[in-house]
Amino acid sequence: MLTGSYLEFHKEVQKFIPKERIFTDPFYTYAYGTDASLYRLIPKIVVQATKSEEVAKIMKACSMFSLPYVFRAAGTSLCGQCITDSVLITTSRDWNKMSTNDDGSLITMEPAVIATKANAFLAPFGRIIGPDAASINSAMIGGTVANNASGMSCGTLENSYTTLQYMKIIFEDGTELDTGSPESIESFKKSHKGMIEKISALAKKVNDNKALREKIIRKFKIKNTCGYGLNSLVDFDDPIEIIQHLLVGSEGTLGFIKEVTFRTIVDKKHKASALMIFKSMKDALDAVGLMRTRCNSRTKECDSELDEAELMDREALRCVEDNEGMPAFLKTLSEGATALLVQIKEKDEETLDKNIEIVMEAIKGIEPELPIQFTKDPAEYGKFWHIRKGIFTTVGSNRPKGTACIIEDVAYPMHTLTDGILELQEILKNNGYMNAVIYGHVLDGNVHFILTPDMSDPAEVERFGNMLQDVADSVATKFHGSLKAEHGTGRNMAPFVELEWGTDAYEVMKEIKDIFDPKGIINPDVIINKDPKGHLKNFKALPITNDLIDKCIECGFCEPFCPSNTLTTTPRQRITTTRYAQTLKNRNDMEGYEAFKKLMIYPNVETCATCSLCSLACPVGIDTGALIKQRRTELLTPAYRRNATFIANNYAGVLGGGRAVLSVVKVATDIIPHSLVNAMSAGVSKLSGGKLPRWSASLPGGHAFKDTRKQFGREDKVVYFSSCLNRTMGNPKPSKGEKEVDEIIIGLLEKAGYEVIIPQNLKPLCCGMAFSSKGYVEQGLQKSRELEAELNKASENGKYPIVCDMSSCTKTTRTYFETGLTMYDPVEFIHDFLLEKLPIKQIDEPILVHAICSTRKAGLFSKLENIAKICSSKVTIPEDVGCCGWAGDRGWNYPELNKAALRHLKPYIPAGTKLAFSTGKPCEIGLTEASELPYRNLFYLVDRCVG
Repeated sequence: MLTGSYLEFHKEVQKFIPKERIFTDPFYTYAYGTDASLYRLIPKIVVQATKSEEVAKIMKACSMFSLPYVFRAAGTSLCGQCITDSVLITTSRDWNKMSTNDDGSLITMEPAVIATKANAFLAPFGRIIGPDAASINSAMIGGTVANNASGMSCGTLENSYTTLQYMKIIFEDGTELDTGSPESIESFKKSHKGMIEKISALAKKVNDNKALREKIIRKFKIKNTCGYGLNSLVDFDDPIEIIQHLLVGSEGTLGFIKEVTFRTIVDKKHKASALMIFKSMKDALDAVGLMRTRCNSRTKECDSELDEAELMDREALRCVEDNEGMPAFLKTLSEGATALLVQIKEKDEETLDKNIEIVMEAIKGIEPELPIQFTKDPAEYGKFWHIRKGIFTTVGSNRPKGTACIIEDVAYPMHTLTDGILELQEILKNNGYMNAVIYGHVLDGNVHFILTPDMSDPAEVERFGNMLQDVADSVATKFHGSLKAEHGTGRNMAPFVELEWGTDAYEVMKEIKDIFDPKGIINPDVIINKDPKGHLKNFKALPITNDLIDKCIECGFCEPFCPSNTLTTTPRQRITTTRYAQTLKNRNDMEGYEAFKKLMIYPNVETCATCSLCSLACPVGIDTGALIKQRRTELLTPAYRRNATFIANNYAGVLGGGRAVLSVVKVATDIIPHSLVNAMSAGVSKLSGGKLPRWSASLPGGHAFKDTRKQFGREDKVVYFSSCLNRTMGNPKPSKGEKEVDEIIIGLLEKAGYEVIIPQNLKPLCCGMAFSSKGYVEQGLQKSRELEAELNKASENGKYPIVCDMSSCTKTTRTYFETGLTMYDPVEFIHDFLLEKLPIKQIDEPILVHAICSTRKAGLFSKLENIAKICSSKVTIPEDVGCCGWAGDRGWNYPELNKAALRHLKPYIPAGTKLAFSTGKPCEIGLTEASELPYRNLFYLVDRCVG
């Protein structure tokens, strides 16, 4: 319940923000209050902004009522810099426009652009952005700049700070500055004369203090995101340049970054990597120093380039040695063995070879544990990088239940790197962290260490605090390094900023904060925090909740791939709210627990597509879809279960009834105008309390499977299983005289020389997905077992290949079949069996292709793409379109999910496109509805090319 200033603020923002983008209820405030850190604060109000005018008004409203506020983009931040117990301003995912200049040397991005999308946008120019953080697939550019996030390759010469060209900033009073516009700059200098004067005076004060100036220069020779970017004050004379560069790494404490323009870098295509195993940490670090001196342009003293050198200590290697695909030699390494994964990238082969020789020459005086050899084979060096990228994943997966997964991030001056890391190892062991893992980007003196403490235990919190103090004293005081190299200060290191920088520099930082935020309400307690114990408060509760999700580290890597991410909740939010419900239960607050569970039903359960694409993006492989299916099972009443059993036992009759109803409804929808159909459908569904599904103009008519086989007695045989949906529904928006999918497939199989075998007793057969996806596990298994038995008979126990016409059915059978019987996905069968047997003639017509979730999860995307390009010279597979959100039947009951999932589809459709293909009937309906193109099964494309 909002009171006082928060209630008044809520009334104010409702004047210009729609109510569906303002959240005050306990469910959504908790869901949106989650980030990737080990801290938890629950905002009182969450406001989602879609444009800069809204941000400015929200900021002014917060100032009017003196309410603290925090900006949040993707929420992958690791140090608690985007959480609050006050007002949270979130960036809409659709605030993501991009543009480039003619040669791609500059790219302009809105705050919700995801870094990998920017690189894909730049690909035609052969360029990329500089920052390459590990969260690049999910982090948004607003947060990337606000944290000055870097990564394995960019170092200090290609990060956000150094590649920044222009920025659009919204300040605490709502004023906007465009540093790329002379008119905006001139206007800002007049309206904010006092601010400009203060910035200029502060820069002069810093530069007049020789010792402080030299300290700043020295400390920014290595990665440093601890505190404000004081290098802005010594690198630039122009106050506008100082202001925009101070925003980099400011962690949302100085203003809002509305837009940013980067200078891009060349994406070098020629690569070679070597996994170097040395006998000790010291030998590995000595090798880094030699390579960096001889062959790294980070020193600005040579042309040759060493892009990456990733350190992995023995604990890091040990934690991945049992993972699938790991080299056997990892288990044989000595106790002190340390790895360096080195990568060189160049514009041509000749320069690459030259730099490999330079590297090998540089380290020839250090005897490795295993022979060192570079490889240019992507498959071979991909295995090496799989080791490196598997470290965090494996630690997160294997940590004890209920523990946090904490990644700390420090950097050392290069001349102290060896001594610093050796001392870091001792500090961790002395504090009882015997299995801590150390790895990182040592070309920049930057290393991470991973811990898995139980922060619900006061003794563990104390131990963690003692360890951080020891690390701070060592890194900052003794070795003059950075306590935060690339993860940002956040709440985690804010109490140590003065320790690292000294009083004079810290006072400058406080002046910066006062100049930009005189009321001190923009993200308070981040970077500047007076509480010396602030980093030991407000830890997340991570209760043991469910085996399916207990490994979750709440990083948010899953979120961009979720079809409901702009409608209701994301996988991370579903997990974190499920954990909160468990927390309430653990407190014995059963009233709160039951109330919160009810709030979870629509956003978490009903609008989850259970597509499980989240599991592909998750660093620890969590399938949130499986959690939701389990939750659906728990919600089933005995009556629902009895009905499901009746349907399963009488499936042929049920399908027949459905077929008849579809035919009747289809006649009606063909007569009635589409707008009226949608309105009537919505009204009927609403009157039924959502129990009756909605129908639309894309709803197919009924269809009965036709056995059109003509050729028998052939040696090559194939079993064709037509899915229950394809046996019941026709095509959405069918053309006159169009063949149904079963006729197309049988015709193609016979043209390829196969005798087609149809399973006996076909009418009641189903893979079980129609039941299991709704939570009816027992009935789903029953149908799967029935199908498996019939297919074993038809295929003579797998003697003949079996093909299905729906990818999702194939995926289901591979999950539930027990006899080892394999049913081929349409993509897999076309690619591996049909293409070589059919005379494919490529068409010159543009085609649109959708890779459904099952295809992606089965690793068949490249085969789908290959089929499409063989069949057509003009192929579009929309980059930003993943799960269609139809999800079997969700699209009928929750069409808003389909609409949200496919909101980006239409802009991807090239002019003149009339042909569109997929491999799943429900998806075809949803895609047709969203695109207004008649989507067809992929077999139709092959048939078109065979004639």
